[in-house]
Amino acid sequence: MTSTDSTTSTNAPADLQPLRDLWAFDPACTYLNHGGFGAVPREVSAHQQQWHDRREANPTHFYRHVLQSALEEARLVGAAFLGADPDGIAFVQNSTSGVGVVLGSFPFAPGDEILTTDHIYGAVSYAVQARARRSGLTIAQAAVPLNAAADEITALVLAAVTDRTRLVVLDQITSVTARRFPLDLLVPALQERGLPVLVDAAHVPGALGVDLTSLGPDFWVGNFHKWAGAPRGSAALYVAPRWRDQIEAIPVSWHAAAGFPRSFSDIGTADCTGWLATPAGLAFYQRHGWDRTRRTNAAMASYGQQVVAEAVDAGLADMPVEPDLPMRLVPLAGVPASQGAADELRDRLAREYGFETAINAWGGRTLLRLSAQLYNGMEDYEKLAAVLPGAIAAG
Repeated sequence: MTSTDSTTSTNAPADLQPLRDLWAFDPACTYLNHGGFGAVPREVSAHQQQWHDRREANPTHFYRHVLQSALEEARLVGAAFLGADPDGIAFVQNSTSGVGVVLGSFPFAPGDEILTTDHIYGAVSYAVQARARRSGLTIAQAAVPLNAAADEITALVLAAVTDRTRLVVLDQITSVTARRFPLDLLVPALQERGLPVLVDAAHVPGALGVDLTSLGPDFWVGNFHKWAGAPRGSAALYVAPRWRDQIEAIPVSWHAAAGFPRSFSDIGTADCTGWLATPAGLAFYQRHGWDRTRRTNAAMASYGQQVVAEAVDAGLADMPVEPDLPMRLVPLAGVPASQGAADELRDRLAREYGFETAINAWGGRTLLRLSAQLYNGMEDYEKLAAVLPGAIAAG
C-alpha cells in the first residue's frame, strides 16, 4: 500500500496502556527498537533459565536423554504456529544463519545469477556476495521505490529476471525500510517461471499471521526472537518438500543421516535453551491475544510516526503505509544521508537522552524507524518528539 497523504490521526486509542513491567528494561531506557533485537518478557527468560538449571543439574543425562525429545516438541509447536507441515521447519539461530544454510546448499553453477532487491538486509546481502564470490555467480538487484504499490513491486522484480537467474531472495517485511512485500503475488509468479524463492522473513513471526502451506515459498527464514517473544538465537528455517534432501545443516553433526529437519537438532553443546523456550514466548502473546497485540502495536507505531514527524517537520506523503505492521518510518531531512551520520544520531539519542532507536541511510535519505510493542506507550514517542529536534541540531 502506498501513502498519498499524512492525514492519519495522531490520536491513538486511549486504552493502549503499556505493559512495561512485564519486561526487564532499565528504567532510564526508552526502548523504541523492538524490531532490532526483540525484547524477551520476564516470564520467558525465567522459563529459559529453568532449562539452563535442568541441564546443569546433570549435563550428561540432559544431552543424552532430554534434549532431543524436548527440541522435537518445541519444533512442532513452532511448525504449527507458522502453518507448516510437521517436517517443514528446523530451528536455526537467526534469519541470517538460515539464509546462509540455503545459499550454501543450493545447487548453483558458475555463471548463475541471484536476484535480490535494494531493500535487502545488510547481513543477507553480505551472505549473497560471499556465495557469489565462491561459486562464480553474478548478482542482480531490482530497485524498488520506497512507496511502491504491490503491483509495481511485482512488476519490477519480474522485470529484473534474466535467463541466468537461478534463485530470488526477497524480504517479506523489509528491515531498514519497514515495507511489506507482496509475496502472495511474487512467489507464484516467480515459481511459474521456474524460479525458486528464498524469503527473508526475519520480522514476520508474531508481527503477522503466517501460513507457510498457503504461501508456498521454496525457502523461508523467520526469527522467533523479534515479535514472537522467544529468547534471542531462536529462528525457524522452512524448506519446501522438494528441496529437503539438498539442505545440509551447519555444522554437520550426529543426526546428519536423518536429513532435514532433524539434522539441525544435534549441534553438540550449543545452548539450545532459547529454542526450548520458544513455545513460552508464543504462549505469552497468545494469552494477550495475537490480534489484540498486533492491532495495539500497529496503532502505537502509527501514533509515534505522526508525533515524531510533526516535531521534525517531516512530510510523510512518500513514506510507505503498512497498516498492520508494528514499525513506521520518519524521514530526517536534517541529517546527512550517510550511515555514519545516522549512527552518530542514533548513539547520541541513546547516550544523552536514553532512547534506543534504529536510524539508517537508504535511498539517499536518513530514515528513523520506530517500533512499537506492548511495553510502549504514547508518552514514549512524545518524549522522543520533544528531544529529537535538539539532538539533530547538536550534530
